[in-house]
Amino acid sequence: METHFDVIVIGGGPAGLTAAIQAGRAGASTLLVEKSGVLGGTTVLNAVNFPGLFHAWGQQVIAGIGWDLVRQSVEESGSTLPDFSAWRELPHFRLQIRVNRAIYAALADEFVRNAGVALSLHTMLAAVEADNDGGWKLTLCGKEGLREIRTRVLIDCTGDANAISLAGLPVARNAALQPGTLVVRAAGYDLATLDLPRIEAAFLAAVADGQLQRSDLIGVSNPVTQFLQWRGENSVHVVGVDGRTSEGRTDAEVKARALILRLHRFFRAQPGLENFHYDFFASECGIRETCTIQGEARITVSDYLSGRVWEDAVCNSFYPIDVHQLDGHGIDTRPLQEGAVPTVPYRALLPRDSRNLIVAGRIVCGDQEANSAFRVQASAMATGQAAGAAAALAAKHNLELRAVPLAELHNLLRAHGAIVPNLSAARA
Repeated sequence: METHFDVIVIGGGPAGLTAAIQAGRAGASTLLVEKSGVLGGTTVLNAVNFPGLFHAWGQQVIAGIGWDLVRQSVEESGSTLPDFSAWRELPHFRLQIRVNRAIYAALADEFVRNAGVALSLHTMLAAVEADNDGGWKLTLCGKEGLREIRTRVLIDCTGDANAISLAGLPVARNAALQPGTLVVRAAGYDLATLDLPRIEAAFLAAVADGQLQRSDLIGVSNPVTQFLQWRGENSVHVVGVDGRTSEGRTDAEVKARALILRLHRFFRAQPGLENFHYDFFASECGIRETCTIQGEARITVSDYLSGRVWEDAVCNSFYPIDVHQLDGHGIDTRPLQEGAVPTVPYRALLPRDSRNLIVAGRIVCGDQEANSAFRVQASAMATGQAAGAAAALAAKHNLELRAVPLAELHNLLRAHGAIVPNLSAARA
């Protein structure tokens, strides 16, 4: 493998994929580093294979590389897209796009390869050190051991600000973190034959005597019914976890599997559920929140809900406020006012007091409520493409990221299909 790249992206999830592909397509020599054996992150590893939202109020507001990957996945698997014009009739989650995980992961490989991006799977970032020439020296840990590699621009798409922390830069953490979720698919029962009120009562009794935790099921009212109707899916909550470190992630994975085991035992003891079983579970527990960078701009919930157009906006975002309650059951969901389309400023991708280091995805700078919305996959793809474009331009012109002209960044994004916000309504 080469020992020097223009751009290195850490993390191959929705943000990292689009960042690497954009940088590669723009002509930068690019390396994508992923800790697991497959690209796709949340979409594939966590089985949240319904990315969204790309549309707002019936109009597309996010496009580009991530959208192309999702759309092609739908086409190749013979599925159809939702009717995005039906936003008044359908809840927001019905406008997310179900993709086949196998097809999506294979296409991600193809997109990366066609962009000329070098790929290193099963690889972790071990150390980050600033170079004298303004770039970065990284230590990567692979199955064969440690190796050093250099880059002009570093992009952190880890979801946990791992590169940021290793570079010695501060992060922001909320006092309490949202719960995680292990996606499962439940089977072995006929919903129409079940005495659901009786099972709901049995669930509460099991919680009272300590067999189950109330937070195990996400629903506020009729949590058992919701779980069984959804056939599991993302309807459990793993509370009290912090997935930022390997130790914390281990704790989350073990707690998640203990949760699905106790639910399995409970359900099989209920009349009509004797054959209850899981025919699928995700390989990793999904983590919603760990930390964000301390950026040069911070997106607040009022910025987000108002649809603020920042003067240095690089992409749109669209999703309701979606804070999963810290006690484990229920979600604080607040829709935006009709017509509002939030934007993400370039400065929120730039860690304070850094150089040639940029982020994308859920670690973009924002408060907990705003982050609960812009952390979702479509928005992560949009910030990823913006970070990849900025990194490629910085490397090409030998500029620090802050010196990249916004107009040139916008032009490059548009050339690769992205939707750039109209800055005419921007305010400082």
